[in-house]
Amino acid sequence: MEDHRAQRVSEALREELAELIGFEMDDPRLGTVNVTTTEVSPDMRHAHIKVSIGAGEERKALAALEHAKNFLRQEIAARLNLRRVPDLHFTADSHPDAESRIDFLLRRARRTRARDKETGT
Repeated sequence: MEDHRAQRVSEALREELAELIGFEMDDPRLGTVNVTTTEVSPDMRHAHIKVSIGAGEERKALAALEHAKNFLRQEIAARLNLRRVPDLHFTADSHPDAESRIDFLLRRARRTRARDKETGT
């Protein structure tokens, strides 16, 4: 039950942060920042947010997110009905397209397996 709640909170947090960072913050250092994944700890005290950042802007963007951390927590508290707003920990996502790549590889493996069954190999 707790895992399901943590997943729901993670997804809601990801959506709100994506909207806040992408559309409502006017910091020029955050121009190429996209929220890729969010993981909330089971006790709801910490949230680890991975963001994809344009090339060469990683340090500036992470510094801007660290600076805006309290503002983001206040906005999340106002938007989401949570007993405790988690501490936000931002990290750069080294492989933002990894999820789509994994899906592609799984589909290819399924097709290969299906062909092998058809041929009897």
